[in-house]
Amino acid sequence: MAISMYQVSVPRFIHMLGNLSKIFDKADAYAEAKKLDPSVLPSARLYPDMLPLTAQVQIACDGAKGAAARMAGIDIPAFEDNEKTLDDLKARIARTVAFLGTIKAQQVDGSEAKDLVIKVGGKDTHYTAMTFLLGRAIPNFYFHVTTAYDILRHNGVEIGKRDYIGTV
Repeated sequence: MAISMYQVSVPRFIHMLGNLSKIFDKADAYAEAKKLDPSVLPSARLYPDMLPLTAQVQIACDGAKGAAARMAGIDIPAFEDNEKTLDDLKARIARTVAFLGTIKAQQVDGSEAKDLVIKVGGKDTHYTAMTFLLGRAIPNFYFHVTTAYDILRHNGVEIGKRDYIGTV
């Protein structure tokens, strides 16, 4: 049996974003218990030259909705990058999941050979949809979700592998 482009993308994006939202619930509780300023965790970084938590979530959400929309041949919804709090980030995740929920398998399946042109480093880069999904979109998505997890864990939020993976 072949694995569909839809099954390896949209449900996985939704699943991981849902896990990230649940992790943010724990981060909220942690910040409240420690009486942290609400801007501390969203602006936290793993290293000074790395992007903060806010950007990690924005990029993960943009990557998921962008990949799904490109494969489905529809416009990518634009979200402002104006999140300042954990609640704002959870709302962005929820908007992304809601959009992904509108994508149907029949819109994505069969797109394997579809030509896509993506800006990479300011240059047009040509991909087939399958190469883009498997070689760029999915790894990039997981990189940013993992980095968001790592930033929270590094800052003391008590989360573990089970929180990251969730139930499949």
